[in-house]
Amino acid sequence: MSTGLQRARDAVITVLDFETTGVVCGWPMLPWQVGLVRVRCGQIVAEERREWLLHVAADRPFNSHAPGRHGRLRHELAQTPGLPALWPELAPWLADAPLAAHNVGTERAVLERAAPLHRFGPWIDTLRLTRRAYPQLPSAALEDVVAALHLQPRLAALLPGREPHDALYDACACALLLEHFLALPGWEDVTLQALVASA
Repeated sequence: MSTGLQRARDAVITVLDFETTGVVCGWPMLPWQVGLVRVRCGQIVAEERREWLLHVAADRPFNSHAPGRHGRLRHELAQTPGLPALWPELAPWLADAPLAAHNVGTERAVLERAAPLHRFGPWIDTLRLTRRAYPQLPSAALEDVVAALHLQPRLAALLPGREPHDALYDACACALLLEHFLALPGWEDVTLQALVASA
């Protein structure tokens, strides 16, 4: 898909987050949860969001430092379908659409491994946008940026009871951050091409 000179505010962007098993010697890193939310015309669309748990075998180890609530979900994860089986449901969100994530490396790697013949993106990285817009912040970690920019109350209203390192929570946090950038003075006419170039 060509980004051309389309204004980012006029685009429909899919924001995504994967939670993974982390790196374990002798085992490939696997996603165990995915969250997706859309940003349309510069605004998060709370009704356009989805999440799935993803299959991880019961005997498959997780990195001991992998964050999230996977420990409480191991039985459920062993019963759920894997990413390839969910592809028909995921594809409309991901194919031929600009994609955004906070530090796109994990999301891009998971998708490329799951569907190696597909081309994904263009990609917008809110981590890099944060470093460009707010170089003075002591941390560019998603949770810290959301707090520093006072986006936490809105995020809590969107997803009551959820916490960081939940895929839908983090996808919504990233989407709110993207919405924030697109509302900044001077960013009104920023193009998709410019956002993608920052990634």
